Amino acid sequence: MPTSREATPRARARRDAAPPAAPDAATGGPLVEVRRSRRRSRTVSAWREDGRTVVAIPARFTRAQEREWVGRMVERLAAQERRRRPSDAQLAARATELSRRYLGGRAVPTSVRWSTNQGRRWGSCTPSEGTIRISDRVRGMPRWVLDYVLLHELTHLLQPGHGEAFWAELEAYPHTQRARGFLEGCAFARDGADGPRDDGDDEPSDDPAVADEVGAGPDA
Repeated sequence: MPTSREATPRARARRDAAPPAAPDAATGGPLVEVRRSRRRSRTVSAWREDGRTVVAIPARFTRAQEREWVGRMVERLAAQERRRRPSDAQLAARATELSRRYLGGRAVPTSVRWSTNQGRRWGSCTPSEGTIRISDRVRGMPRWVLDYVLLHELTHLLQPGHGEAFWAELEAYPHTQRARGFLEGCAFARDGADGPRDDGDDEPSDDPAVADEVGAGPDA
């Protein structure tokens, strides 16, 4: 591996400073943060931390090496997570467990599945049919975020709107506010402060046949 030339203190400071985390603009998924370390000589590692993908590399890596290894480690981490992600059957089983634990088993969906056509939504529920669909983008998120999205949709089987009764049902789940903040951060990374918003679309229709959905707005 090539060695770098001796740098001035100011240059070393610029080199070692971690660049700002960059969002996955295509999916609104986890951010990527690169951390350079003088203690590393050859090893590169990656992990998830507070909604970000952190890649730790030796401080002496060139920018070209950084780009190569970041891409390699992000893909490797994603591949590991794909192998661990729950199937539709496991997702449905998790929904049943969450309903039992936090909703007294009152929410009984007829179908719970992953979906690739949720658009900007994290999930949706059609109360008239009892079906729940969870965006495939949630698969790479922490378990407590997935649990919140599932509980949000399960609660719509009991409460069609986002009124006080709806949020009262979710009070039993201890990570509600934290998960909402996480999802809002992902939406901001994807759309930015001036990106399109559809807060109003998150409100349920008066027609019980129309699906209610978890979106990126305040009521997500």
